[in-house]
Amino acid sequence: MVDVNAQIDAVTRGVRTVDVDGEPSHVQTLTQEYPSPIDDVWDAVTDGERIPRWFLPVSGELQLGGRYQLEGNAGGQVLQCDPPKDGAAGYRITWEYGGGVSWVAVRLVSTGDDTTRLELEHTAHAADVPPGFWEQFGPGATGVGWDGGLLGLALHLSGSGELPPGAAEEWASTDEGKAFYRAAATAWGVAHAAGGADPEDAARAADNTFGFYTGQLPVEMPES
Repeated sequence: MVDVNAQIDAVTRGVRTVDVDGEPSHVQTLTQEYPSPIDDVWDAVTDGERIPRWFLPVSGELQLGGRYQLEGNAGGQVLQCDPPKDGAAGYRITWEYGGGVSWVAVRLVSTGDDTTRLELEHTAHAADVPPGFWEQFGPGATGVGWDGGLLGLALHLSGSGELPPGAAEEWASTDEGKAFYRAAATAWGVAHAAGGADPEDAARAADNTFGFYTGQLPVEMPES
């Protein structure tokens, strides 16, 4: 049983557009505090045996310079890896999917003996996003997926249960799953508008995102 509202409210979401290497780029951030010490959270987000328990099966070399592959999803290279030291830790990877390359950074900060704040930042060059995709779905297309990951991590770290990939797909069609994806998509619509998008466009993109994640997409996917 997932407390949908509590999980949605536990995450702070941000959307902004910045120049990266001289190119306009979309930056999405998600932040959540977990009731676990930093060493445990670091182990959960870097250990190849624990990652599949809350996210996706992963293979490869999970170390600096190594390459990884998430089953049925993205692969890439580990660009930076800083284990916990003085209350902070983090890593940065390329996110290679569908012929495109973006970047994901995960940062951890110890906020107490048994609490850790996690920030996930996903950056993509605007020119690398398929034409029409951002207009149709906005940041929710990737953001809601990351929301699911943070939910999985919360369940894993709390010991209240786990939602493996197969179960997650089935869960999406349940009333509880639909409520989660509806709330997450709406939250990304709010973040999108706060980042400067037209509120009506942001709300429409949020509706499309909800339809995409629950198999009720009201319009055709843009061609890549």
